[in-house]
Amino acid sequence: MDPVVEIRWHARGGQGAVTAAKTLAEMSLTKNMFFQAFPEYGPERMGAPIQCFNRLSKNKINTYCGITNPHIVIVVDHTLLDIVDITAGLDDNGIVIINTTLQPNQVRTKLNLNGRKIYTVDATHISLEELRRFMPNIPMLGALLKVTNFLTKEEAIAFLQDSFSKKFPPKVVESNIAALKRAFEEVKTE
Repeated sequence: MDPVVEIRWHARGGQGAVTAAKTLAEMSLTKNMFFQAFPEYGPERMGAPIQCFNRLSKNKINTYCGITNPHIVIVVDHTLLDIVDITAGLDDNGIVIINTTLQPNQVRTKLNLNGRKIYTVDATHISLEELRRFMPNIPMLGALLKVTNFLTKEEAIAFLQDSFSKKFPPKVVESNIAALKRAFEEVKTE
């Protein structure tokens, strides 16, 4: 892992990306890492495009500005692919994880991308089946964890079990764990 890994999330308001970024930050504590998680809002309304960010490091983070050159980009809503330059600032070694039914090679062709590692997962389908509503944030978090190995599936499950059980009823905790597990299993690469 680079000294500081920077992540940019693209989503729409109400899809849980800010919560996923905060959950990732909290998860990093289990690895004795330093972290930052912060949103960048425009018009704060349901459905509006938003960005949020993470910085993770084994060392103290002394940077407090926005992220312009992320190592990883996560696209929670595929409809943003047509209106946002998701690869802005992302170098050829960067990682892109997209919530879509498309295969990674189809995304590469559609966006005319060279370089970069592309991963896809149908987080919408997973959330509708496991959570019984459109909330793709935890499946996208699961895909990120699988792709990066920040946490193992077992570590992520243990974290969700402990953290979410303090806030939510058992059925909600179980469905979020099921969604996370499926994303670990269903994320695709080229």
